[in-house]
Amino acid sequence: MSEDTIFGKIIRGELPATVVYEDDVCMAFRDLYPAAPMHILLIPRKPIPRLCDATAEDQALLGHLMLTASKIAEQEGLGDKYRLVVNNGEGAGQTVFHLHLHIIGGRPLSWPPG
Repeated sequence: MSEDTIFGKIIRGELPATVVYEDDVCMAFRDLYPAAPMHILLIPRKPIPRLCDATAEDQALLGHLMLTASKIAEQEGLGDKYRLVVNNGEGAGQTVFHLHLHIIGGRPLSWPPG
């Protein structure tokens, strides 16, 4: 279950994290293994294992995550130069099964990403 992931433990304060933003819906913290100079993980407090597990009831939460990602990018000095990544499932590279957005920037990013 998502509550038992490393992200659930961070939300509950059982594991440390360098938190850069939090509100009643979500939390953002620096990635321990950054893929770029700026790499922040944004997670909902509600445990949703994968994006495909979200339901219509999660629509406002998902919108909040997107708008919050933009706010964090601005707060962290990325402006409008950043990438958002959501890996959905093991085959897409998801390793922690608690929905999360990667906010990546601080250097030129190429395409395709993987």
